[in-house]
Amino acid sequence: MRSSLGRVRGLGSAKEGTHHWWYHRLTAGSNLVLMLWLLIAIARQPSYDYATLHAWMQSAWVAVPMALLILSVFYHFRLGLQVVIEDYQHDESRVVLLVLLNFFVVALGATAIFSILKIAFGAAA
Repeated sequence: MRSSLGRVRGLGSAKEGTHHWWYHRLTAGSNLVLMLWLLIAIARQPSYDYATLHAWMQSAWVAVPMALLILSVFYHFRLGLQVVIEDYQHDESRVVLLVLLNFFVVALGATAIFSILKIAFGAAA
């Protein structure tokens, strides 16, 4: 039920809440599964020196889940901070903060993915 004032201002349901909520829950589940994989996989390593972990990271069976983990974690992070910004920032700076959030997430995620791919394809450190 919308008030007349809400219709005039264009306020009300944006029809995006369920979609956003569902993606946030899906990424939380994938974060849980992939983090458990990471913890178990690291715990099973014979040693934790640079050479052993670097050789381990060169496997496609490790690089692919690591890339998926990075994508899931950063998307989940973005969704969560988007909600915080939308809930607590009510002036024009909200748009600026959302744009900065998107640039931040893409820059850090791309750096992490690049690092994983660099190791996976055998580039020297």
